[in-house]
Amino acid sequence: MAMPLPKLPHYAQGYLTAARNVGIKDETLDLALVFSEVRANAAAVFTQSHFAGAPVILGRQHIADGYLQALVINSKNANVATGPRGLEIALEVTQQVASELGIDYRDVLPSSTGIIGRQLPIEKIRRGLQGIKGELSLENLEQVAVAIMTTDRRPKYIAWKVDHAVINGIAKGAGMIEPNMATMLAFLLTDARIPSPVLQEMLQQAVDRSFNMISIDTDTSTSDTVVLLANGLAGEVDPTRFQAALDEVCLYLAKEIARDGEGASKLIEVTVSGARDFGQAKRVAKAVVNSPLVKTAVYGCDPNWGRVCMAVGKCYEEKEIRPERTTIAFGPTVVFREGTPQEFDLEELRRYLEADEVRIAVDLGVGAGQATVWGCDLTEGYIQENAYYST
Repeated sequence: MAMPLPKLPHYAQGYLTAARNVGIKDETLDLALVFSEVRANAAAVFTQSHFAGAPVILGRQHIADGYLQALVINSKNANVATGPRGLEIALEVTQQVASELGIDYRDVLPSSTGIIGRQLPIEKIRRGLQGIKGELSLENLEQVAVAIMTTDRRPKYIAWKVDHAVINGIAKGAGMIEPNMATMLAFLLTDARIPSPVLQEMLQQAVDRSFNMISIDTDTSTSDTVVLLANGLAGEVDPTRFQAALDEVCLYLAKEIARDGEGASKLIEVTVSGARDFGQAKRVAKAVVNSPLVKTAVYGCDPNWGRVCMAVGKCYEEKEIRPERTTIAFGPTVVFREGTPQEFDLEELRRYLEADEVRIAVDLGVGAGQATVWGCDLTEGYIQENAYYST
């Protein structure tokens, strides 16, 4: 059941975890519990989808006071578009977790990921949660990272030290990845002492710089959730250094999600500079990284840089964009400069596109705005994964 995984170098104090298979699907881990030994300050960012899942609806309510003590996460079933019964089931899950742990159910945040439109098999969850407190252990977060996976090919987790505190992060996500507020599922744990209002501001900044800057397929999930718990057991830390560390943790996880996109073989990084402002730079960068033609060209190592011109040019609402101002490069190779195609070695560019990471740079020549986004190539594997997802 448990995958042999490299251990994290550091763990935040006071967090106990457990992961089980409860039979939602096959024999892989599909249920996870994270428990803070003390009530923790908490912050979260959720999907803006109008079809938000029952766990998101309930989670918003439970974190409204800025505190949490436990997270319960299941994979293989999203509990989305399941009506009033889905909400009842999500509530029952939090109540059972609270009973098992001896805490208030309103301090439990539920989260689910997987197929949409099917009721969560509550009988399996009930049985799976029975006695789970006895399995809680320290320094087992890696298995939780496995339990929350759906179409992910590998678990995603990280540890980062800041002063005398630690930030641990885990995430899942491989499809339905283009956020509007957050993306996928990500759970961040720290033993630093930070007030909830400050924690929320810090998390929002980190999300805006990381998870909100990735895209795999332009689709926003109904279950997107990013949660940050701070139980304070390590005491206070320098807020500037903590923010920088949190940004790095989130950026690492975001790039791992983009790299692990369904069927993906390459990470694509697109930087747009010389824009009017950050907003314009982000819109143009997303147009490039989301273009199926750009993504397939990168996959096929086809040096067809005209597809980047197309993607930039289709941002027709951005009136300042002009070919005579624009420069485009793949890695160190400039292919187009201020309206004129450049001389370059075609085979050298083709070899560059064979790398696991491909960087595309666009300078709009308009202002000082800049943004970097991450995505992945588009392969036959994405079609195969999603054409038969529910069967």
